Amino acid sequence: MTKDDVKSSVMGGLVTDDYQIVLPEPGTLVTGEVISILKNKVLVDLDGHSTGIISGHEAHDSAGTLKNLSEGDEVTALVLEPEDDDGLVVLSLKRASQKKTWSKFKVAYDQNETITVIPNEANKGGLLLSIDGIKGFIPVSQLAPLHYPRVDGADSTLILARLQKLIGVPLRVKIINLDNEGGKLIFSEKAAESDMRDDAMDKLEVGQKVMGNISGIVKFGIFVTFNGLEGLVHISEIAWGHVKDPHDYGKLGNDVEVLVIGKDRDKISLSMKRLVPDPWIEASKRYKIGTEVEGEVNRVTPFGAFVKLDDEINGLIHISEISSEEGADINNFVKVGDKIKAKIIGIEPEEHRVALSLKADAGVKKAKVEEKEEVPAEEEEDLDKAA
Repeated sequence: MTKDDVKSSVMGGLVTDDYQIVLPEPGTLVTGEVISILKNKVLVDLDGHSTGIISGHEAHDSAGTLKNLSEGDEVTALVLEPEDDDGLVVLSLKRASQKKTWSKFKVAYDQNETITVIPNEANKGGLLLSIDGIKGFIPVSQLAPLHYPRVDGADSTLILARLQKLIGVPLRVKIINLDNEGGKLIFSEKAAESDMRDDAMDKLEVGQKVMGNISGIVKFGIFVTFNGLEGLVHISEIAWGHVKDPHDYGKLGNDVEVLVIGKDRDKISLSMKRLVPDPWIEASKRYKIGTEVEGEVNRVTPFGAFVKLDDEINGLIHISEISSEEGADINNFVKVGDKIKAKIIGIEPEEHRVALSLKADAGVKKAKVEEKEEVPAEEEEDLDKAA
């Protein structure tokens, strides 16, 4: 081999070593300088060794990076292809943002951090999110009490209507499930409030008055949220008089003062009526056995008629105190809206019961409503609500 051959061989090796270009791996993040911006196409200088291109949908991320880019700016993108037909490295702003966002979610999940998300869709099962193409879901069961859609009969149409009101609303959540392969997340608003809720529950005392917000109204009562907690005002604790429909006593979102009357693990029992004087205390002074009273029939049942004596007091005329006829149909004697006069034959303020009679020969006697054996056991609840 001649000296010239050796020299040529050495120089060839140097050229190969010095100028060998290592193409970037797909899925990696690279940083370069913007050298040109044309509509939806961005050219990026990658350390002088190669040029990258960002175009089409891949130029648009959730942060709107493209709108703020200028020539000379530094930009980070994800490699989709190491080289296209034109020798350019195919890059993506969208995927880079997605990867960085996923990393943030991974850290939040690993460290059990609370984060803020904004739902952009709803179905009857919960709230959906899409952040840089990453899909997220907040199941209905994982919503905090204030946002839980409490509706009668679990009506899916009403549930969806309630959930749709949360679209665009920032929610504090924790990630309770992270699917690396599917790129999906499950969030929980309830978990984010757990620590605060436990602390508030420890401080809550029976007999305490609290101001709250009506979070749900159903046929059996009113739900109220306060201090990160939620309790139920049962229909029997809404008012001293008979409550036919809880919706008559408030609207969703209304402020309301309630009294804590029970606390059992996660269940809180509340009362609205106990914050006002018991009208039956005064009733025991006004209504005496043997006196005649006047009222309006406001409810008729097979076992008797309920008569409204004033705004809070109802009396019961048992069917046996209307007619002596066995198997008599009460509807043949009274109907809702009738104004009648009746005689008081029994009063029990502690039990919130007044017994009345329509019989002409009703004498003065002591009687207890619950002693009327004709009242079926299954109707006892209606009787208790007569108050």
